[in-house]
Amino acid sequence: MAKDNRDYSFFEGKIVPTDEAKVSVKTHALQYGTGCFGGIRGYWNSEKEQLYLFRLRDHYLRLMNSAKILMMKPRYSVDELMDITMDLVRKNQWKQGIYIRPFLYKNELSLSPRLHNVSDDITIYTLPLDDYLDVNKGLKCKISSWIRLSDKMIPTRAKASGGYLNSALAKSEALMEGFDEAIFLDDAGNISEGSAENIFIVRDNQLITPPLSASILEGITRRTIMDIGENEMGLKVIERDFNRTELYIADEVFFCGTGVQVAWIKEIDHRIIGQGVIGKVTKGIQDRYFKIVNGNDSAHESWLSPVYL
Repeated sequence: MAKDNRDYSFFEGKIVPTDEAKVSVKTHALQYGTGCFGGIRGYWNSEKEQLYLFRLRDHYLRLMNSAKILMMKPRYSVDELMDITMDLVRKNQWKQGIYIRPFLYKNELSLSPRLHNVSDDITIYTLPLDDYLDVNKGLKCKISSWIRLSDKMIPTRAKASGGYLNSALAKSEALMEGFDEAIFLDDAGNISEGSAENIFIVRDNQLITPPLSASILEGITRRTIMDIGENEMGLKVIERDFNRTELYIADEVFFCGTGVQVAWIKEIDHRIIGQGVIGKVTKGIQDRYFKIVNGNDSAHESWLSPVYL
């Protein structure tokens, strides 16, 4: 494969060719999973010839919260990280849909699985990304045999890299059994989230999602969907616990997240959801969401960071 000369990453305080962004095999984060990350999308609007980064500040604010939980002391402020990210995207000259991965990690070359008194650093890389899951095809899902790790075990608010082994186990199980995605139960037996997505159900024109106490990630897309549902579609938005059988009888079910965006679910555990087609509420939210992130909604310009000035 020919080398992409535009492939740059931010590493150890500067933008370098990604081939040069390498860590030692002794790195603490590699040995113990002591890191946390974010996921940020950029949407290319070909008519406006503009790349929009969605809720960039919110993503870095959440990353700072993750750092606090994991006893990290980032050397850059949120504003500085936003500026670095914009410079990096421009350096790569992206003019298509992209994904941005900032990763805070314990960079010390030492033994001992601890968090305190271990140095850390941040790296940021970018890559092209269209759909993580097909948002037009109804997804076929299963309740995972793996339980969502509890916030009492590994803090789910922290988006900690080591915790994603839990997600990998559930995702591989689902794919190897012929499903598109897994749905976790929490340690109380209630619905938590997908392997890397928040989940919503629609019942009687109500938009329902598990509470933060269900060991879910504080999703930025989740927050966006709740805002759209309540303030623009007139839906009653409820955060509450529910179990797997309520999924089966829901009018609609969909995932949301930076990667998945808004993807409807057709089938769970071999049971067809609703009428087996994308529901009216899900379609309305999906259409509204894509209009916003692609820079075609002036009411939400504050959520977008245009890259090219």
